Amino acid sequence: MIIALRVRGRTGIKGDIADTLDMLRLTRINHAVLLPENDSYLGMLRKGKDYITWGEIDSDTLTQLIEKRGRFPGRERFTPEDLTGDYSSAEELSEAIIKGETTLEEAGLKPIFRLHPPRKGYNHIRKSFKEGGTLGYRGEEISLLIKKMI
Repeated sequence: MIIALRVRGRTGIKGDIADTLDMLRLTRINHAVLLPENDSYLGMLRKGKDYITWGEIDSDTLTQLIEKRGRFPGRERFTPEDLTGDYSSAEELSEAIIKGETTLEEAGLKPIFRLHPPRKGYNHIRKSFKEGGTLGYRGEEISLLIKKMI
């Protein structure tokens, strides 16, 4: 399972890249979405690489993300009692999401996580992660950034 995070804003963005980010549901800065790992989504992520960062999320980080920033429709906070389906806790839900058995929408949660800006700030937001910046693919290191934003 991949998590994608929007880092840069809307000003000066080309139309086709803006459309791609809208299809990914990354419409605002510091919004994150979970995506399955397939070729079409990977192509969309590569197209928006100058505005987003992404990587593989682990189960512990996803559990923390669901507990702290997960929302039900109507902006209600996450509580295990309100989950629909076969899951009784955030740990069970995050394991099922990582394995691909379910999605956030099927569990009754909103598909977007609205996060805080990271503590101590981003690295350079116009450079790729390989160059010491924030943008692009970062693999397992995405969990460290997400934990700074929860």
